[in-house]
Amino acid sequence: MTAFLYGLVLAGGESRRMGQDKAALPYDGRPQLARAFDLVQRHAGRCFVSIRPDQQPDPLRASYPCIMDRREIMDRLGGGPMVGVLSAHVAYPEAAWLVVACDLPMLDDTTLAALVQERNAALAATAYVSESDGLPEPLCTIWEPATLAALNRQAARQKIRPRQMLTGSTVRLLEVKKAGALENVNAPDERDRALKRLGCAGQEVKCSV
Repeated sequence: MTAFLYGLVLAGGESRRMGQDKAALPYDGRPQLARAFDLVQRHAGRCFVSIRPDQQPDPLRASYPCIMDRREIMDRLGGGPMVGVLSAHVAYPEAAWLVVACDLPMLDDTTLAALVQERNAALAATAYVSESDGLPEPLCTIWEPATLAALNRQAARQKIRPRQMLTGSTVRLLEVKKAGALENVNAPDERDRALKRLGCAGQEVKCSV
């Protein structure tokens, strides 16, 4: 039986390189988190936002259903996006997870739809190949429940390296059709370039994506 698919938007990062909360940065006149959540929600049965415990008071994140990083997983892994992914797995262990980082302003419906349509639930995961280095991209991936259960067990013994895991497993790998769709925007200069590519250079309030 194919596991039902839930969505998880990763918004638990500290945004150190950006210098301000990436989730709140506006694209198309809306916070990046809002845009990402709406996008993922259209392709999953339920959708959640992954957050750190100290982010609970944030009104932006609090406006969405959240899954908080579990302390025992944080202690084992020391941080990183897989803390959020495994915390979601523990909360809903029978679900597969469409995991998307919130800092992908050029991600679109077509790219996510193709990922969902090409999902092979018999494999460990369904993922895109990164345009930058040819390796699987773990932060726009469908993770199957059995794979996450195995990763959770592994986390008790050693550090998890999700890209290596995807490389070494039976994974359905897809090529990105839209150039730049999975480009992370982590720093101010990267955001400037992204805004130019989106045709909204110098605009903070309204841009067409």
